[in-house]
Amino acid sequence: MTVADDMDVTGPRVRDDMTVEVALSLMAGARVEYLLLCDGDDQGTGTVTRSALAALRSGSAYTDRLRLRDVPHGPLPSPGIRSGGSSPAGRSVPSPSPCEAPCAV
Repeated sequence: MTVADDMDVTGPRVRDDMTVEVALSLMAGARVEYLLLCDGDDQGTGTVTRSALAALRSGSAYTDRLRLRDVPHGPLPSPGIRSGGSSPAGRSVPSPSPCEAPCAV
């Protein structure tokens, strides 16, 4: 099970053009461990964790211009569904876009 599999879709939503540095600052201020990423059309594109961004920032290839869209990220979590991707009755359930609310800029 990944971190993304164990999350719900109520986390902070941000656009994927945000820099890693700003995202880390936002996560620290909001006291959250992950962000839900949205593209320019407010469609969910994935998740990113604080630990992944911190590890990336400590690497030699890091620059302060690196955007979240350029960082490998996890899949979108489904509400109430763990890694199986199906409902308790065994039916496949489509994943809603977690970015139905406006993303932070």
